[in-house]
Amino acid sequence: MSVRRILAVLVASGVMCGVTDLAQAQGASPKDSSKDSSKASTGAAKPGSAKPEAAKPETRPAAAVAGGAEPTLIGQFGTWGAYTATPNGKKVCFALAKPSSSKTNPPNRPRDPAYAFVSTRPAEKVTNEVSIMIGYALKPGSESTLEVGGATYAMYTQGDGLWIKNAAEEERMVEAMRKSADVVVKGVSAKGTETIDTFSLKGLAQALDRLGQDCRR
Repeated sequence: MSVRRILAVLVASGVMCGVTDLAQAQGASPKDSSKDSSKASTGAAKPGSAKPEAAKPETRPAAAVAGGAEPTLIGQFGTWGAYTATPNGKKVCFALAKPSSSKTNPPNRPRDPAYAFVSTRPAEKVTNEVSIMIGYALKPGSESTLEVGGATYAMYTQGDGLWIKNAAEEERMVEAMRKSADVVVKGVSAKGTETIDTFSLKGLAQALDRLGQDCRR
């Protein structure tokens, strides 16, 4: 998936504020219905928000970005890219990374790519919101977790997206992500496949610092 496609979706959705649109700018090859990937083209908004649904990131380059927002890569820091876009005149800043390793149980189950985002939307007074596009439809009611810095955080799941359940813990979680080597995300697909995705956090602190400067402008 390209960052353009991801942001395009986020932009149009508002859930990630352009990050997903960016992902969509890349389009995807036809999906195998036997995969654990979600058949729906959109994810769901974070609980408690009135944000529109976010389209799922895909993988084939496309010429246009949803909402006319062209994401700009302002820096690559380790495994994390720092991007900005201005969908509908509202600035969106986000850091994006793919997993450094992914495992499934049963082994080798096919799925769409996973992505981790840390996004800031000044117009909505949202700063460093962590979200994961997991690459498949999550099992309704299943438990998903994010482990970092020796702590485990419960994640709200809907569609193919994950967000922290207790928003009051998000700042502490992001600080742990800044200082840790990696983060581990665990989930269960609608078909019962267990997944473990490990994201390297190398460069995240620098990416967020750069975005923090850029988003003030």
